[in-house]
Amino acid sequence: MRIDSHQHFWKISRGDYSWMKPEMKVLHRDYLPGDLKPSLESYKIDKTILVSAAPTLAETDFLLDLAKKHDFIAGVVGWLDLESKDFPSLIELYSRQHKFAGLRPMLESLPDNDWILRPPVMDSLRIIAQLDLPFDFLVYTRHLPHVAKVLEEVPGLRAVIDHIAKPEIKAQKLEPWKSLIRDVAQHKNLYCKLSGMVTEADHDSWNPEQLRPYIEHVVECFGPERVMFGSDWPVCLLAGSYDQVVGVLETVLNPVVDAASLQAVYGDNAARFYKLKD
Repeated sequence: MRIDSHQHFWKISRGDYSWMKPEMKVLHRDYLPGDLKPSLESYKIDKTILVSAAPTLAETDFLLDLAKKHDFIAGVVGWLDLESKDFPSLIELYSRQHKFAGLRPMLESLPDNDWILRPPVMDSLRIIAQLDLPFDFLVYTRHLPHVAKVLEEVPGLRAVIDHIAKPEIKAQKLEPWKSLIRDVAQHKNLYCKLSGMVTEADHDSWNPEQLRPYIEHVVECFGPERVMFGSDWPVCLLAGSYDQVVGVLETVLNPVVDAASLQAVYGDNAARFYKLKD
């Protein structure tokens, strides 16, 4: 099975997408299942993981409703307020919903880099770990020391780093990202998505060779059994098409990784991490 582990849908009229800056013109329209299906068919992608693009319960409900209507959506990574006193009851409710696959707070846009370490949030992460629900870390390099602290204090948390923690690819800067990624990868419950890289490069002039050292380092640190392909569509359209995003991994990984490992990267790892029934 081939799985895109990270894609989005949204309806602009819902008004939840404050992160969309005016210059992101290509994103300022509705993106719904019919828009993605041609790309999925072209690359024989069987299933996708649909990830929340707004920090609201309404967004989570919107995505779960889409997942009910479209079989190719295997799971939804939603948003719940990890600081809310109602979190224990809410996560119990949502974890029973069909296709609810995990949680992702919008850590990258929060003013406090160590927000994840607040006591109420840590309490919620312990509940998530007890329920064995997947957790997505949407972070920049500067957040990685806090990610490491979470994993030390909640060792049972099964988590994945989105977009390889958004290193400074445009500047071709490797450190401190390179060292911090190596450190957090020591936690065996942590995975990493090979996603969101083209948007961290120069949108107008990137090429696969500029992404190569980042991809190779992630695979070296996590091993092919803990990395997964994700398109980050349609956000990727800021810098490249679905074809180009797939093409990067095919250029860098396919010639040097064996068939079993490629199958893991392009599907098996996501199926295992998100506990997909199929």
